[in-house]
Amino acid sequence: MSQKKIFAYLNAQNETRETILSLGGFYDGNGVDGLFIYNYSKDEKEREEFVLTLRELKERMDIPFYAGCYVDRLEDVKKIYYAGAEKVVLDPEYMSDTALVRDAIIKFGATSVMMQMNFGMAETVAYLEEYKHNYAELLELGVYGIMAKHVTINGKFIEKVNEVVCPIMIRDSLQRNSITDLLEVPNLIGVATNYYREKDVYKVKQSLKEQGYDVKTPESPVAFADMKKLDNGLVPVIVQDYKTNEVLMLAYMNEEAYNCTVATGKMTYYSRSRNELWIKGETSGHYQFVKSLSIDCDDDTLLAKVKQIGAACHTGNRSCFYRDLVKTEWEVEDNTNILEKIYATVMDRKLNPKEGSYTNYLFTKGIDKILKKCGEEATEIVIAAKNPDKTEIKYEIADFLYHVTVLMAECGIDWKDVFEELANRD
Repeated sequence: MSQKKIFAYLNAQNETRETILSLGGFYDGNGVDGLFIYNYSKDEKEREEFVLTLRELKERMDIPFYAGCYVDRLEDVKKIYYAGAEKVVLDPEYMSDTALVRDAIIKFGATSVMMQMNFGMAETVAYLEEYKHNYAELLELGVYGIMAKHVTINGKFIEKVNEVVCPIMIRDSLQRNSITDLLEVPNLIGVATNYYREKDVYKVKQSLKEQGYDVKTPESPVAFADMKKLDNGLVPVIVQDYKTNEVLMLAYMNEEAYNCTVATGKMTYYSRSRNELWIKGETSGHYQFVKSLSIDCDDDTLLAKVKQIGAACHTGNRSCFYRDLVKTEWEVEDNTNILEKIYATVMDRKLNPKEGSYTNYLFTKGIDKILKKCGEEATEIVIAAKNPDKTEIKYEIADFLYHVTVLMAECGIDWKDVFEELANRD
């Protein structure tokens, strides 16, 4: 039995943008393996708003999301995919032309597209018979699998799923079917449900694990008993922000706190002053969601990388280490985020125009002027690359990147968007 995923699902047509973003942030730290979010509205404005919401959702979550939308043209699939969706879920009921499925698979490659099938339409057997050969052909092209909705678990369903032979995820509210019945379906890769909305899915998965189902739960290869403790039986934990590596705090764990942290995904410590366990953020809401736990070479100190909600320090400061005692001046040469810095300067000029600024001149002239300059600088790169002296090309590339940054600011995207897209390229 292969490992099964537990997804949450959201019908974006029935939720406000604020609710979607809030739930996305919640799910990101409470054990779900991903999110299936859909809006199959034909309304053009609503579809555009959905794309914008997906982009913001991508900012809030580290877990993957699959997204379903109405498709009138291949551009609709591209917008959803480029908004950050790991997979685009297409439904023949919500497409102007089912031939777009093939186009999407060819355009975006293997495993990027799922097909949604309505198992509640007419007779399940007849529906599967009608689509079986079409789906077999799509599978050969590289469609990831089927998202099944309106499923009733019975012998005929199981028989036909076996005939289709492809990965299947079931979208189900768990009103008629139990989660354990669904997890027994052949070829199942996971279940997407709204049943666990605002619930701790870690606990659900732990229960399923105890029943013998292979679901993803945090596990540590090192038992607390094998760690070297202080005289009081505790192990110190250094806590860092998982993205910036900023040191946030130092705390301590006993065995119960350690096991609770691993099981729940929330940093849990032992308070020496109160002599009790405490879940970071339980009172303040400033939770720390575990991204990784490491142990040092002597097995006596833990390093936790976390997603920090709010402030780590009880004083309200982001980090507990906000006071300098001894400090000497030094210069660090770090250009890793230079493009973001340039973008920030460009955006500042756009929002706060400065007299005599060349950047403001470009914004004033508009998109056509900016595009013209990008084209000119690209040509300059080509010319410089043909010259024997390679010094010139670095200046031309720098000029080009600056003008591209202005273009990005004008079009409403930033370097993070570009980097995320590059990271998705093979």
